[in-house]
Amino acid sequence: MQTALFLSIVVLGNTFGEVAVSHAMKEVGEVRSFAFRSLLDFLRRAFREKWFWLGIGLLALSFFSQLALLSWEDVSFVIPATALSYVTGALAAKWLLGEHLSPRRWAGILFVSVGVALVSLS
Repeated sequence: MQTALFLSIVVLGNTFGEVAVSHAMKEVGEVRSFAFRSLLDFLRRAFREKWFWLGIGLLALSFFSQLALLSWEDVSFVIPATALSYVTGALAAKWLLGEHLSPRRWAGILFVSVGVALVSLS
């Protein structure tokens, strides 16, 4: 039960952390110049975004949960199982960020899901 809980925290924390940071970066805009002053302005705008800090917090939670998971499970289970974050990330990008998923990406989601299921059965 503990493994499933921490695996869920890793996968969902990573997914929603990346979605939150992605949303924040779309609000901030792209880096147009790598001049020092321009980069400082970009960082100032990014650090003012609530979504940015929410994403950082969720990614940190995911990271430390993965460390805990690695302390009591084999790495040969943890790393493939956390690949579920690729699946949830693609689905969250589609439904939360409105991104388009091509048939090739749907096939990739299917393959990753089957791979995680095979690892979990062992």
